[in-house]
Amino acid sequence: MNITQTKPSLPLPPGKFGLPIIGETIGFLRDADFIEKRVKKYGSLFKTSIFGRPTIVLVGAEANRFILTNDKYFAIAWPQSTKILLGPLSLSVQEGSQHQSRRKLLSYAFQPKALAGYLPSMERITLEYLQKWEKLGKLTWYPQLRDYTFDVASSLLVGEDSSFETNISQLFKDWCDGLFTIPIPLPWTKFGRALYCRKEILDHIEKIVLRRQAEQNPGQDALGLLLQAGDDEGNGLSLAELKDQVLLLLFAGHETVTSALGTLCLCLAQHPEVLALARAEVLQVAPDGCLTAENLRQMTYLEMVLKEVLRLVPPVGGGFRKVVKTCEFNGYSIPEGWVALYQIAHTHEDSSIYSQPEQFDPERFSPERAEDKQKPFGYLPFGGGMRECLGKAFAQLVMKVFAAHLVRDYTWELLPNQSLELIRVPTPHPKDGLQVNFRRSLPL
Repeated sequence: MNITQTKPSLPLPPGKFGLPIIGETIGFLRDADFIEKRVKKYGSLFKTSIFGRPTIVLVGAEANRFILTNDKYFAIAWPQSTKILLGPLSLSVQEGSQHQSRRKLLSYAFQPKALAGYLPSMERITLEYLQKWEKLGKLTWYPQLRDYTFDVASSLLVGEDSSFETNISQLFKDWCDGLFTIPIPLPWTKFGRALYCRKEILDHIEKIVLRRQAEQNPGQDALGLLLQAGDDEGNGLSLAELKDQVLLLLFAGHETVTSALGTLCLCLAQHPEVLALARAEVLQVAPDGCLTAENLRQMTYLEMVLKEVLRLVPPVGGGFRKVVKTCEFNGYSIPEGWVALYQIAHTHEDSSIYSQPEQFDPERFSPERAEDKQKPFGYLPFGGGMRECLGKAFAQLVMKVFAAHLVRDYTWELLPNQSLELIRVPTPHPKDGLQVNFRRSLPL
């Protein structure tokens, strides 16, 4: 579209498209400072080309609000690799009334009553893993955290112990590694491997769905709700849609949570004074170690710690939207047919919102400071607007249950000679997997 016919006075944002076809995709995927370098050069609004599409990157709380509250101009978009691997019937790629109906349906699995029902099993799984790690002593923690969160998600959302297939967690890892790649479907590429893993995972999910369909009581977990659902004519969801939705639930329920827990464990190891304060609070609020919805709410310092973890290293760095109607922002034209990329991570680093944003400082979320309240859309670890993360409350509960038991009874040290550099794709994680010496802590 020739946007100059519509807005002749408004220029496109500054920036470069890079190479033909692939644009600047490789730099975007490999360079952790890709956005920062271009913000310094061009400002908080610039153009590029990634994943085969001309893209405008917008940085800042105001830009977030503009994109996330304007469905007149923006609609959900994903890179082609992500869209293919999530599947055409996944809630993440659905739009309009179909998206609204499926989102409303799945929301029942994340209501307070449902979450309260998850708590006992969540605690049981958490304690089993903590005891396992205590026996190991020295371990590479991040892969273990991924197994833990996958176990929680598969048990509580789909009603399956993850041990039903010992390799499914690894299949998910390889599938996730292909989500944000150049979609070349050859066996030796990340995308090609991810396509194979998608098929294998869907085969496992199909067995689960068929078994659950044969049961008299479908249950009230997320899969149970999907099994009871119908379309506008009252027909049940197709097997293909059930498989895509379960795939999304398992992915969303564990991959981003794993990233957040990895950051939590790293930050607490680096800030023993924060760990000590969190531990003292948990011992005071839940002296017997039994968690309830009420005493979890009373752990206000632990809540601040978790908020700061999600601010410092948000598991999702930003989000894609397609431009459905030409619009303008800060004096620049944003053309129809392009992609807009809003920024979470860089918003969380904005020094006009957060004092010393590079520091790990849970107190910034105290009622006295409340830095996250200064600007709307200035703190959005779960996205925002109509498509805010549906499993937000579930993720927060997993994190808080895990953190409460962890800080109450355990301590750990980072092992030397490892790289703590964060690999950002598909979700932030330490390069060498977070190697620690893990043990039960001495009583206070």
